Formats: sequence, structure tokens, C-alpha cells
Amino acid sequence: MDGVSPKFVLPETFDGVRMEITGQLGMIWELVKAPVIVPLLQLAVYICLLMSVMLLCERVYMGIVIVLVRLFWKKPDKRYKFEPIHDDEELGSSNFPVVLVQIPMFNEREVYKLSIGAACGLSWPSDRLVIQVLDDSTDPTVKQMVEVECQRWASKGINIRYQIRENRVGYKAGALKEGLKRSYVKHCEYVVIFDADFQPEPDFLRRSIPFLMHNPNIALVQARWRFVNSDECLLTRMQEMSLDYHFTVEQEVGSSTHAFFGFNGTAGIWRIAAINEAGGWKDRTTVEDMDLAVRASLRGWKFLYLGDLQVKSELPSTFRAFRFQQHRWSCGPANLFRKMVMEIVRNKKVRFWKKVYVIYSFFFVRKIIAHWVTFCFYCVVLPLTILVPEVKVPIWGSVYIPSIITILNSVGTPRSIHLLFYWILFENVMSLHRTKATLIGLFEAGRANEWVVTAKLGSGQSAKGNTKGIKRFPRIFKLPDRLNTLELGFAAFLFVCGCYDFVHGKNNYFIYLFLQTMSFFISGLGWIGTYVPS
Repeated sequence: MDGVSPKFVLPETFDGVRMEITGQLGMIWELVKAPVIVPLLQLAVYICLLMSVMLLCERVYMGIVIVLVRLFWKKPDKRYKFEPIHDDEELGSSNFPVVLVQIPMFNEREVYKLSIGAACGLSWPSDRLVIQVLDDSTDPTVKQMVEVECQRWASKGINIRYQIRENRVGYKAGALKEGLKRSYVKHCEYVVIFDADFQPEPDFLRRSIPFLMHNPNIALVQARWRFVNSDECLLTRMQEMSLDYHFTVEQEVGSSTHAFFGFNGTAGIWRIAAINEAGGWKDRTTVEDMDLAVRASLRGWKFLYLGDLQVKSELPSTFRAFRFQQHRWSCGPANLFRKMVMEIVRNKKVRFWKKVYVIYSFFFVRKIIAHWVTFCFYCVVLPLTILVPEVKVPIWGSVYIPSIITILNSVGTPRSIHLLFYWILFENVMSLHRTKATLIGLFEAGRANEWVVTAKLGSGQSAKGNTKGIKRFPRIFKLPDRLNTLELGFAAFLFVCGCYDFVHGKNNYFIYLFLQTMSFFISGLGWIGTYVPS
């Protein structure tokens, strides 16, 4: 008996208790599923299908309009009066209007020289140009660097002013508003705004200002952004695809049909009189540029987009910076929609169809529905239907409509068509944050007015877009400083749904679900940023 080792035996009732609990949970699920879960999930499917159709109609409409614009519409210099400004020895510079260039900055250590140097190199009479550097930096070293750079250009005869504030009230909107209050601005007719990483070509003003001079009903001329670091990594290529569609289609359609679009906050020229008439800059949302554009449009002002006038700029090349930017770009429009929808409805100065365009197309579908349907349908509802097979999703809603929308979205960047599959997965991941941000904006929750300046790394340090020195091959397996728990949580959810579909499903959704799981997992670890060959 002494040689017999002791054994630990679980009570015989343990397995029975476990089976009983499992059986009770299964019974509760079956009791709740039919009367509650199935109807609610079916309703969610119908709502998502409706939103998908709305987005499809919007994309098809804009696709048709952009084709008509390219084939039959007149070019901007034919639709509007345009006369180049010529140098005249007799008149001197008097035939040139006085232009103010505003460059708002905040701790822009890597890029401050780019915008200042490009602005000082604009081909415009020096006595008719005022450059205003609005420095809200909190880093004393950066402040000194920017001030020294301004003094260096001032010593060359450039009329450049270095302005600082005691606080950052209103953020960018507050800085721009304070800048317009300066006494030397009273003689300026137009103001052009460049963010710190933007580098306009020397002929920028000569190609844009004449539209404002000869067409008194135009308040804004917007240029297109061109990205110097789009080939830096997969993250920047994905951003380029999304933004190229915005500029190639959305801005062009708005300009050609209703002479309205959202000001992009930079690389645009405003008529100062229009800014004042619209009520000036306001800091009530994080999209002060869109706020001003909507208010000016409601007072009858027209906007013009020039797609062939391009300004070099930099895309965020870190996932953290990109997430903060997308929060601001998604939360701000939703918050502005909440605050202005009734003002737009009651406005009597604009046509009915323009109101419909602004409320339904510009705000509701593009700024809200587009984010919601991407996340709710493809990341939540569709995976849940795998766990509840009683709910069916028609193939036209799960495959055909998203395929058509994706193809229409890809027209802006033909060179990246081979990355379209990765772009779909990436956009689904980002729709999580955009949906969250739109809800925060609509309900004006805690982060509704959060403003985090997008970090710039100076990826394109030369005017020719030289990318020498870019770190193209990051350490993929380096642990991140902070895990993105939302992405990791959805990665786990989609993985479970994919496994269930692999075992029990009939639609082979597990292929998509496993790929989307990988996308959420990679994003959750912050590993987006590998080099992509062009």
C-alpha cells in the first residue's frame, strides 16, 4: 500500500454540472434567438442594405457626373473669366492685388522650412505680398528656429511677419482669426493658407488669383494636394487611394455642379470679404475649414476647384498620427452637421437642390453613411449572420454592391489598382474609428472637440520630392508602445466567426473573415508601415 501513489479524482458530479450549465445556456439561447435575436439581426441587415444602396447611388451619380464633366464640361478658364496678370513696366506692381499668405504652425520642427521657403519663393511682387507665420508652438526651441528662419527671409527683402499668441484658444481657427486682425492685413484682398508641410510652386498665385479678380462671385479657389511620400509605405499608399478619389471625383463634381465643396483647410485662396461676410473663422468644431465653406456657400458665394493646380504635401506615415487625423476628419463633419442642418434648411439664399446636395449628399451620405455601412455591415452584421444562419443576406448586398462601390472608388489612383484588395481590408479597419468618431460628433460626446496636430516627418525635404533618407523597412516585429485594443478585440470576434463558418457555414465567408482578422490584428499591433514597391 505504501508504494501506491495518491490520485486526485474530481467529483463525479463535476462533468454533470458542466453539461447541465451548457445545456441551460443552449436552451436560453434557443428561447431568445427566435423571438428576439433573429428579428433584430434581420432588421439590421435591411438597414445596412438600405445604406449600401444609398452609397451605391451616390457613387454612381458622381461617376456619371465626372464622366460628363471630363467629356463635355468647359475647363475652368472657359467657364469663368480668366485673364493672366502680366508684368507692366509703366504700372509697376499696381495691377497686382495685395495677397496675404498665412502659414499656421505648431511644433513643426521637421517641416517649417518647407512651407516658409516655398511661400517666400512665390512669383509675386514683394510689395504686394505679405507672408504671415502663425506660430502656436509650445516648444521654445522650435519657436526660436521658426523665428530665425523668418528673420533670414526678411533680411532678403521678403515681407514676412512672425506672429505668436499667448495661448492656443481655438487652435488653427483661432490662429487664422487672430492673424486677420493685424493692422497690416487691412490692405489685403485675398488670403492663401498653407499648412507647414505644403510647398506651392512659384506660379501658384498667378494661376489662381485671376479667377478671384475677374469673378466677384467666387469666394474660394481650391488647389489639389500632391503627396511627396505616397510611395513611402503601405499606409501612405492606402491614404493616397482614398484622397485621390476625394480630389478627382468629389471636389470636381461639387465644383462643376453646385460650385460648392468643402474647403480642405490648406492650399486654397479665399476672398477676405467673403470670410468676413460669412462670420469669420469659428472654432466650434474641429473642421473650421468646412464650417467656413458651408457658411459662405449659404450666403451665395461660389467655389472653384482647380485639379491641375497641385501643391506638394506630406501624408501621415505612422498609424498613430493617421488615427488621430481620421478621428478629427470624421468627428468634425458629423458635429458640424448637427449644428448646421437646420440653418441650411431655413436658408433662403440658395436653391432647393443645392440644399439637398449639401444635406443629403455632402453631409449625410459621404460623412456619415459611408462610415457606418462599411463598419456595421461588413465588420458586425455580416459576421453575426454566420452565427445566426436563420438570417440571410442576399448576394447582391454582400458581394455585388460592395464590388461596384470599390471599383468606382478606385478610379482616382489607377497606378494602385493592384493594391485594391489591401485597400478594402484597410478601409474596413479604419471604418471602426470613423464610425466611433461620427457618433462622438453627432452626440457631441467627450472627444468631440479634441484637436491633435498631425505629426509630420519631413518625408519630402526637397522641392523635387526627394525621399532620400526615408526609413522604408521598419522593424516589423518590434513590439508597439501601445496596443490598439479595439482592433485586437474585433480581430478576435472575426476570428471566432470565421472558425464557425469554416466548420458549419455554407457561404465560404471564412476566407474574407480570416483576411479581415489579420488586418485588424496587424492594425492592433501598429504594424502598418511596410514598404511597397511602386
